[in-house]
Amino acid sequence: MGRSQESFGKKEVRNKREKKRKAKEQKRVKKKNEGKKNSFEDMIAYVNEFGVITDTPPDPDNKQDVDPESIELSATKNTADAADFIRKGVITFFNDSKGFGFIRDLETGERVFVHINNLQDHVSENDVVTFETGRGPKGPIAMKVKLFTEDEPKNEESSE
Repeated sequence: MGRSQESFGKKEVRNKREKKRKAKEQKRVKKKNEGKKNSFEDMIAYVNEFGVITDTPPDPDNKQDVDPESIELSATKNTADAADFIRKGVITFFNDSKGFGFIRDLETGERVFVHINNLQDHVSENDVVTFETGRGPKGPIAMKVKLFTEDEPKNEESSE
């Protein structure tokens, strides 16, 4: 009495679902019976002396003994002067109303973003400036931007 009101379409949908469920169950059982035996040994990977991942273990005859006392650990000293971090560039674009611009590094040709908060002198386009680079959210930014002034050699004699 429970299924007497089912239409032909509902019976077809129910039969298709049942066939699909049985086929899926058969696939799962078949895969379980004939499938690979997953063991820990099958999952191990080795790295050879060239850095290539392989499934063969290393040959113990090729093992090299290293004397732990011969290993030297040290940190390299930073010998760069502070002057190396100061760059020289030309202001290619600067918008006073929006407060930002770009500097083209004279050494590398790289464009560096500059914000008005990082300016120490008033600048305009085509001014030569010195600056330090830092990391911003979208790339390199210029910090401590100053107008570049050539240090004129001081003469002992002065014209009065």
